[in-house]
Amino acid sequence: MSAQEARIITEQGLDARVAAIVEPVIEDLGYRLVRTMISAANGCTLQIMAERPDGTMTVEDCETISRAVSPALDVEDPINRAYHLEISSPGIDRPLVRASDFERWAGHEVKIELAVMLDGRKRFRGTLLGVKDGAALVRLADVPKGEQDTFELPLEDIGEAKLVLTDDLITAALKAEKAALAARGAQLETESKAN
Repeated sequence: MSAQEARIITEQGLDARVAAIVEPVIEDLGYRLVRTMISAANGCTLQIMAERPDGTMTVEDCETISRAVSPALDVEDPINRAYHLEISSPGIDRPLVRASDFERWAGHEVKIELAVMLDGRKRFRGTLLGVKDGAALVRLADVPKGEQDTFELPLEDIGEAKLVLTDDLITAALKAEKAALAARGAQLETESKAN
């Protein structure tokens, strides 16, 4: 997975302006921006979700990103009032924003909202089956027998996509994080022996 893989689901308005400022800074540090969102929490909060290319994110990673994006935000000053900066991981029930996210989390339950109607509906909830020809494949569970249960949702038409928190997802996310941290530890050990 490349750190430079473009997001297919992006922000609008002021959130997009903030993302344009912070995304290059975050990528230069070797992380991937997941989402920026300005909310009314605590008066005004700018939340920046990011992760390493392997999907992990530590408290130290959040601090590193915070120290790097704060000066860029101070210079550009996109938010015209005082705000709290919050850097976080995407969490287990994370938003899916890149094509690789839809591949990586295949087999898990997902909620997708399209920006445009498809077969008379915009909201889909079911099992993510991966990506095929630029579309997310989703099998719906609540379909009467004999009706179409699998849909190809064009990635460019997806307005929002998010994993649904289930026991299977929690188990898979913890296993993936453990494997990624072990791989990173082995890589660091190899690098330290080489030096």
